[in-house]
Amino acid sequence: METFLNILISGILLGGIYSLVSIGLNLIFGVVRIINFAQGEFVMLAMYATYFCTTYLGINPYLALFVVAPLMFVFGLAVQRTVLQPLQNEPMMQIFATFGLLILFENSMLALTRGEARSLSGSYSSVLIDVFGLKVSGVRLVVFIVVSGIALALMLFLQRTMPGKAIRAVIQDRQAARLMGVNVERTYLLTFGLGSALAGVAGALLAPIYTLSPYIGGNFILAAFAVVVLGGLGSVPGAYLGGLIVGLIESFSGYYVDPALKQAIWFIVFVAALIIRPSGLMGQVGAEEVGLREQT
Repeated sequence: METFLNILISGILLGGIYSLVSIGLNLIFGVVRIINFAQGEFVMLAMYATYFCTTYLGINPYLALFVVAPLMFVFGLAVQRTVLQPLQNEPMMQIFATFGLLILFENSMLALTRGEARSLSGSYSSVLIDVFGLKVSGVRLVVFIVVSGIALALMLFLQRTMPGKAIRAVIQDRQAARLMGVNVERTYLLTFGLGSALAGVAGALLAPIYTLSPYIGGNFILAAFAVVVLGGLGSVPGAYLGGLIVGLIESFSGYYVDPALKQAIWFIVFVAALIIRPSGLMGQVGAEEVGLREQT
């Protein structure tokens, strides 16, 4: 029983990491309808920014997120405005552009760091917290608590504020939203900025957990895409729930089946869910078709 609980808690905390990375990607994917291949590299850049703040400025990584997240928000606005917005009527070119950004950011960081791995060592990275008699990683528990708070805050933002309602309108039908007076281009900017800021939060919280390298973004982006589609386009609760599901599947399959097959197993579940419900677990049925029709 203790083993089962350990696996359960480990899966939930791993799912929290996937949810944290996926929520920002889901907003961008659901609103702007861009498959942002560079989202993992945004997380990577935020992790290096956190490393710089901690190593050279002496800022605790959990406080550095208040520096890194606003910087990533501005960075996201710049990317959307200068790279993606001019290609607004060329959705395929936007996809290629994000892939080009992936290569650019990855190779730029490789040149700056010479490929040397970096890590944030500190007492916080080895803290264990007792949860119902079980020892769990303190940094992973912090990630789970923060992503739960972010998911709740974003839900309230989308439901109770005018910018949030504009985002929901664009998710459902951008042409109708435009006819109702919503500034779609401004909504794109806001959404991409928010998605980038969330990547900044993810980078700050994950920097004490993972060894930094220019290629680390690839560790997250594959699972993040699966979580986004599994949870539903533009659905914050869906991304949160999808991340937990993927984390639990990976944890249990890695222990009971084969660690080498854990990703293959959650991809099988992902494909099966996609076949049964293409809109995702909590996505609006037909929303993905609206986005495709509007881009043709």
